[in-house]
Amino acid sequence: MTTTPRVSVVMLAFGDEPVLRLAVDAVLASTGVDVDLVLVDNGCTSSAVRDLRPDPRLRVVVPESNLGFAGGVNYGARSAEGEWLALVNSDAEVDREALSELVSVAARPDVGIASGSIRLASDPSTMNSAGNPVHVVGLSWAGGLGEPATAHAEEADVASASGAGLVLSRALWTQLGGFADEYFAYHEDVDLSWRTWQAGLRVVYVPDAVVVHHYEFSRNPLKMFLLEKNRQVFLRTAYGPRLRAVTWLPVTALDLAMELVARSQGWSAEKRRARTWLRENSDWVESRRRQVQAARTVPDRDLVHLLTAHLDQQVFPLPRGAGVLQWAMRAYWSAVRRFV
Repeated sequence: MTTTPRVSVVMLAFGDEPVLRLAVDAVLASTGVDVDLVLVDNGCTSSAVRDLRPDPRLRVVVPESNLGFAGGVNYGARSAEGEWLALVNSDAEVDREALSELVSVAARPDVGIASGSIRLASDPSTMNSAGNPVHVVGLSWAGGLGEPATAHAEEADVASASGAGLVLSRALWTQLGGFADEYFAYHEDVDLSWRTWQAGLRVVYVPDAVVVHHYEFSRNPLKMFLLEKNRQVFLRTAYGPRLRAVTWLPVTALDLAMELVARSQGWSAEKRRARTWLRENSDWVESRRRQVQAARTVPDRDLVHLLTAHLDQQVFPLPRGAGVLQWAMRAYWSAVRRFV
C-alpha cells in the first residue's frame, strides 16, 4: 500500500502580509500529500494571522522577537513533524500539485532539494525564478526573471534553490543543520543549496511545481547591509582553499567596485557596517568555515561547473562598456577553474 507523503510547510509572517490568507489556503488545498503548516508569526503588524480560518493542520508559533528569515525558518522547522519539509513564502501561492511534484523529485536517492517553478503573480506565464544562479564572486539572483515559463519547461540541476518554494527531507535538513541564524535574511538558501551539493546531493529545478509569487524587488539600507555581509560569509565559509584562491582576484575587484557603487548610491554606511560585522564576528566565521568544510564529501573541483562568470544585467545593471568586463571575467574563469 502506498503511503501519502507527509509534508510540513514552514511559512513566516512579517509586516502587513496582505496575501497571507491566499498563501495559507493554497498550501492547505494541496493534493497528493498529507500537509500541515507551521506559521511563524515573526512580527506580523496587521490582523492577517489572527484572521486566518481555523484548521487543525495549521499551527501558529510565535518567537520572542523577529528572528529574520533564517532564524524564523529554523524556529518553525523545530515544530515540523512531517518526513518532508517545505519552505513557502507568505506572499506565494502553490498550485495544488506543486508540493507533490516537489516531493516526488526530492525523493530520488541522488536529489537533496527540489526547487519550484516560481512565477510572477502579475503574469503567471512569466518566471520569477527557475532556480538561482551563483556567480563566482558570491552574488546570486532570481534565475530566468522576466522570461517566459515556456523557456524553462525542462527539469534541470541548479546552483541554488529558491527559498520561495522548495522541498527537502527533514532528515537532510537536520543533517545540514538548517540555516545559520547569523544570515538573518538573504543568501541562506544559497548556503543551504551549496552545502547540499557538497554533501553529494543534487539541487533540482522542477518545472511542473508551479508557485505564483507576489514578488516585489526592493532595495533599502538594511537589505544592502545583509546582502553584502552574507555574500562575504558565504565566500569565506563555503568555498574551500583552492576555490577561494582562484576567486580572490575577481572578488577583490568586485569589492572595490562595490565601494564606488555604494558611495554613488548612498549606502556606504551599510558597506562599512558589513565589514565591521565580519571583523567583530571573525571567530564565528572561522568556526563556521571549519564546520562546513569538515562536513563536505564532494571537492570544489566537482562543483565549479555550477558557478557562473556572467552577471545578469537585468538584475545587476552594468555601465556602458561593461561587456568587455563580462568577457574578461568569463575568460579568466575559464582559465583558472582548472586549478581548483
